[in-house]
Amino acid sequence: MNKLADQVHLHIPTTIIEISPSNEDGISNNSKHKPWLQRLGDLMLSKRGTIQGIQWFVVVFYFTLLIWPAFLPLPKDYVHFYDNLILLAQFVFWGIWWPFVMLSMVLIGRVWCGVFCPEGALSEWSSNHGLGRSVPRWLRWGGWPFVAFVSTTIYGQLISVYEYPKAALLILGGSTVAAMIVGFIYGRGKRVWCRHLCPANGVFSLLSRLAPVHFNIEKETWKQASRLSYAVDCPPMLNVRNKESNSGCHMCGRCSGYRDAVDLSMRSPNSEVIALKKDQANPWDIALLFFGLLGVATGAFQWSASPWFVQLKQGLAEWFINHDFLTVLDTNAPWWILTHYPDTNDVFSYLDGLSILLYIFTTAFVISASLYLGLWLAGKVLKSVAMSADKPTVKCRSFEWHLGYAFIPLAGASLFLGLSSLTIAMLKAEHLNLVGITSLRVGLLLLAYLWSGYLLARKLNDYNVKMSRKIIAFFALMTSSTIIAMTWVMTFFVW
Repeated sequence: MNKLADQVHLHIPTTIIEISPSNEDGISNNSKHKPWLQRLGDLMLSKRGTIQGIQWFVVVFYFTLLIWPAFLPLPKDYVHFYDNLILLAQFVFWGIWWPFVMLSMVLIGRVWCGVFCPEGALSEWSSNHGLGRSVPRWLRWGGWPFVAFVSTTIYGQLISVYEYPKAALLILGGSTVAAMIVGFIYGRGKRVWCRHLCPANGVFSLLSRLAPVHFNIEKETWKQASRLSYAVDCPPMLNVRNKESNSGCHMCGRCSGYRDAVDLSMRSPNSEVIALKKDQANPWDIALLFFGLLGVATGAFQWSASPWFVQLKQGLAEWFINHDFLTVLDTNAPWWILTHYPDTNDVFSYLDGLSILLYIFTTAFVISASLYLGLWLAGKVLKSVAMSADKPTVKCRSFEWHLGYAFIPLAGASLFLGLSSLTIAMLKAEHLNLVGITSLRVGLLLLAYLWSGYLLARKLNDYNVKMSRKIIAFFALMTSSTIIAMTWVMTFFVW
């Protein structure tokens, strides 16, 4: 039915009109009596022009910092980031933009996507002027968020996307061009790229499940509404009527007040993860969570500081030299394949690229294998009947995928620690005395563990088994996740 809904949503024109009393701003006259958060949602609906203006302002700002620095000479000597456009763009993109976009997902959901994201705005604009073709089946494959995130993260490390503007232009700019092409071909005024192919979509989908702000759907009110109405203009093509998760919602406000059943409201940040049922869990989400966010991203953040990486590279070099295979020591790869900036004495050999790949994939394998092992052990221990009102005799599987969602807080904290490391490094380079950073890092990691532990304990309550089995399953999963803490302890205190 969801696939059919996508097709119908793309091709059926909106012809039915809802008539309701409203003031000159288009907000219902009784809006003054609504809670302030609900009024904010209605304001977002009525101020679409303002939001579009914000989006185009961000587009101009985004392209300015993305394109202009790529054509400037690289600074050879130390300069302040506020004196050099290249360093300023680096600080804005990787020191402020991405760390706090990730944080915003946990705090206010995907408001970034619906209100600020330049890529989403350009994709939707392109779709409004495009071919309007239906979304093909291959594009709706559920594994694209995993593949896109992993491949983009690894490729970014090979070409040093955090350090060089050309690399940033290639990855970020290439993604934007691809978003516009996909938008031009598929959909009609929709964000097909954002829903299916955006490299950050899977990450945003996971983190936004924790957001305490969401657009709530009152299904009974929806059913009882007798007035005819417009179809909801939902850019990511959600089935708004049956929406149960915050993961796909772009928080754009276009559905606010629809049939008097949709309103912006508060909820517990734990509610969605705790309420997630077995049949709603997606193994691709867990693959992205375990292998992608907690594995690949951790390896990508830490390889440059790891002495193990140096030992790996030296060991590989000795083996290749002993076997007279010296081609791997060449440094003639172009910058868009491997980092190549001779003017700054920063050139990667093929051996460097191979070492980075091996280190990241090894880190990802070890971390994800540990987490999957804990998930598998928990599934074996919980051999009983799940307590469910609609399915009282659900048989447990070896992998209880829905338990993995409890580690979203840990993944979010790990991602923020990694992204904010560049922020801290650049601020330290300005000789700023960052008091308490170590304590904040430890506190954030500890808070994430406590949060994940709480979510896991609550989800284990769904099982009608002895308490001893729940405790074993809890410690199996929490123990398997300690490897994440170990990697960050090594990074911050040992290396």
